Amino acid sequence: MYRILTVIIALAFAAALPAGAASAQSRVKDIVDVENVRPNQLVGYGLVVGLAGTGDRMRNSPFTEESMQAMLERMGVNIRGTQMRTQNVAAVSITATLPPYARTGSRIDVQVSALGDATSLQGGILIVSPLRALDGEIYAVAQGPVAVSGFVGQGAAASVSRGVTTSARISGGAIVEREIPFALASATSLKLALRNPDFTTADRVTRAINARFPGAAHMLDPATVEIAPPPGFAGSIVDLVTQVEDLPIEVDQPARIVINEASGTVVMNDDVRLSPVAIAQGGLTITVTETPQVSQPGPLSNGQTTVVPRSQVTVDDGSGASLAMIDGPSLQSLVNGLNTLGVSPRDVITILQAVKSAGALQAEIVVQ
Repeated sequence: MYRILTVIIALAFAAALPAGAASAQSRVKDIVDVENVRPNQLVGYGLVVGLAGTGDRMRNSPFTEESMQAMLERMGVNIRGTQMRTQNVAAVSITATLPPYARTGSRIDVQVSALGDATSLQGGILIVSPLRALDGEIYAVAQGPVAVSGFVGQGAAASVSRGVTTSARISGGAIVEREIPFALASATSLKLALRNPDFTTADRVTRAINARFPGAAHMLDPATVEIAPPPGFAGSIVDLVTQVEDLPIEVDQPARIVINEASGTVVMNDDVRLSPVAIAQGGLTITVTETPQVSQPGPLSNGQTTVVPRSQVTVDDGSGASLAMIDGPSLQSLVNGLNTLGVSPRDVITILQAVKSAGALQAEIVVQ
């Protein structure tokens, strides 16, 4: 019940630490992305073979049969017109991320997911498959044995499963065949994109760079800082990036509360502030307990065995709830007040939204 409140208490504890510990500095490299230095998504289609009867049913997955026929024909085997009944093959989608500056011959990890009605990819081997980007070009080729993290075991009357057996991973399963050209060393300027756009943080990044290299940086918008190579760095912008990315920055952020109603998760940052407010929380809980009893007829009688229902109903109308005063601007005050009420994670979400509506919560609420 108090699992989510524990998370909030931990955040409040961080807020109660000395100012130097609570406002720890970050490096520029941890809060920005360099223009054009980014990964690219690859996708492909292939066949996983060698399954122990857990693959696609050919009647239900015609694309698997078509793929098998095409693959065998490329190897000189003609099976057109023959009905295939094997269940040792599964059609899969293949996804991978091509990191920036990946060179030809280097290896990347791939993720394999079943497309048809295969029940498990355990023990399978992916046949060589091309991986393409959105431009349609082949950038990598994948092949190798798949590794499944889940399992399924079953008997005549029971079964047990853990994880997902129709999704697998191949570590280093793809070889890069084409590089993405980008000449960073010859760039005449450089743009840094903040991962969390903010005016104050962007201004601090600009000031830190200019303190090290006067006049080299200027802020374009809350998400972008542009750097022009200062004298001495012409043609060696890589050295400039190396020195800039280690500069310390104190990151600023707006007050925000993130709520995930599906899981009951509540996360607050240290900048959440609260005006004095009184909160009362109560609810109606009805519990019905069924304990049926079996009534047996007397010996040598003509009666029948019957089940007699027995129900117990208890009602908690929340009459013991009290009004709690939350008086203090800090996150610690809010946490202490909620703990005083002894509310559940679901009630925390409702209370925060009500306090926001009352105008006593100075923070943005983001509902996921």
